Amino acid sequence: MVNRVILIGNLGKDPEVKRLENGAVVAKFSVATSENYKDKIGEWNTNTEWHDIVCWRNLAERAEQSLKKGVQVYVEGKLTHRTWQDQDGKNRRTTEIVSNYFRVVSGRSSEQPRVQTEPVQTEPEMQGTKDDLPF
Repeated sequence: MVNRVILIGNLGKDPEVKRLENGAVVAKFSVATSENYKDKIGEWNTNTEWHDIVCWRNLAERAEQSLKKGVQVYVEGKLTHRTWQDQDGKNRRTTEIVSNYFRVVSGRSSEQPRVQTEPVQTEPEMQGTKDDLPF
């Protein structure tokens, strides 16, 4: 069986990075992908999807250093779902991509240099700890 996601898109904002009590580092950011299509009457439309990305440990530290709002990024990972309770006690479900690799494809502007990164394989995300929902 295979659970693999590959995206190329633009960051919607700078990554949020947290350092947990147990020393683990986690980064969360969103990536927008767009698809252009013609509708029934021949007009072009754009459909944009937002994807929540989570990185752990060394990859999270790299995300903090090299990712900024607007950069185009290539992301690989796996699709995950988790349930949690909000402040009102209501059950919520979140779909995320847990990344095991990313690479900056291009910067937002000429001010931002192109960043070359090496692949970093990460261990599976930590599960079952009280800190596994840092956001």
